[in-house]
Amino acid sequence: MKKQIINFSVALASISMLSGCHIYQKFDIEKQNSSLASEYAEAAKAETDSTSFGNLRWEEVFTDPVLADLIRQALAANVDLDNARLNVEIAHANMRGARLSYLPSLALSAQGGASSVSNGKLTNWNYTIPLTASWEVDVFGKILNSKRGAEASYRQAQDYCQAVRSQIIGAVANCYYAIGALRSQITLSENTAEIWKENVQLMRDYKLIGRANEAAVVQSEANYYSILASLKDLRTSLHEANNTLSLLLRTEPQNFEIPELETYAAPTIAVNGSVGMSMLAARPDVHASEEALAVAYYATNSARAAFYPGLSITANYGFTNSFGSMIKNPGDWIASLVGSVTAPLFARGQNIARLQATKAQQKQALNNFEQTLLNASAEVSNALTHFEHNSEKSKLLVLQVDDLQKAQDYTKELFKAGDATYLEVLTAQSSLLNAQMNQINCQLTQAQAVINLYQSLGGGR
Repeated sequence: MKKQIINFSVALASISMLSGCHIYQKFDIEKQNSSLASEYAEAAKAETDSTSFGNLRWEEVFTDPVLADLIRQALAANVDLDNARLNVEIAHANMRGARLSYLPSLALSAQGGASSVSNGKLTNWNYTIPLTASWEVDVFGKILNSKRGAEASYRQAQDYCQAVRSQIIGAVANCYYAIGALRSQITLSENTAEIWKENVQLMRDYKLIGRANEAAVVQSEANYYSILASLKDLRTSLHEANNTLSLLLRTEPQNFEIPELETYAAPTIAVNGSVGMSMLAARPDVHASEEALAVAYYATNSARAAFYPGLSITANYGFTNSFGSMIKNPGDWIASLVGSVTAPLFARGQNIARLQATKAQQKQALNNFEQTLLNASAEVSNALTHFEHNSEKSKLLVLQVDDLQKAQDYTKELFKAGDATYLEVLTAQSSLLNAQMNQINCQLTQAQAVINLYQSLGGGR
């Protein structure tokens, strides 16, 4: 009987090679009828450059000790990253289950019973203690595609976990520099407010000696109140930034002792201004999208395999005293081996519908993969552009602040000599403050451009 089952399996396998051999093929991104996917596949084959910016460890990029400590806290406590790790464990468990599907299943189901006669006594005790083994022979790749799909899901969960890790590192760094910039702006505004407060008293004194009128007094007061109001907004933004960082670290809201932006160096890099496919191939979200396409591919193969017969072998071995209608005491050993083939003939259109649905889902997964690549390219390009332009802008703002500082000093001297109005002094002071605020914002944007570029290149290892 074993020989007959083996011969039948070989015959079924031969049929499958003629009509459905593609259900055994592994997923290949190059065979997805997509020029973007083919270009990505070529880039993915290239040797990884461990010195490229996106492949650097985050400790090599963010060397500030305060920031590094905050990133470590976030990676240890962040709930999103913890859930991503748990998703990896879930996918790993599913993968192990799919791999074990090749093994036979064993079951022990003991049975016993007796019959009674009119005198109420139980007679004819019978019992069966069988051990049943059932094995599905994977002739048409049903288990194979299920296993490969589970493996792809596991890799996808790992890539997603890395993407979450990268996002958390970038979010903590962005928040860190934002808090530093806000502290710098608050210090600048407070110092400016003190100067403008002195201007109010100066205008009042000048009014008493006839050097200024009431208009100059109220203008100086309005200017002073304006910066006090802006300080409220800055402190509100600082409070919200501290709360955001607290959420990333999964702690109660608190004020973090982060130095002002001007007191430490933001991360810097050397960039070449180009976005190559090899830069995108390292991104974990792109890898995750590729694995999602692989999962959809194997789901389509499983749907195709459902049209082919299923072959299973069942073996029983045990001890019984029941042989048909005869009870034999003592009992004896029994054994049986049965092979069965189940071929789908009519499933009310369910197999056809499933195949059509999985084909459409595979097309969706391909569309999503291509869109992920395009989004990744745009993100890297934007980050490079922001970094380059803000580097140039920072140099120009230094010159602007220097000139406006001189203009303010000159205007004050002219006002004291009676050759300028207070409105001109007010304009010079306001222009200088705006330029200094813009300079701090530019420093922040420059730091965030580096962070966003690192994240967009898949950094965070």
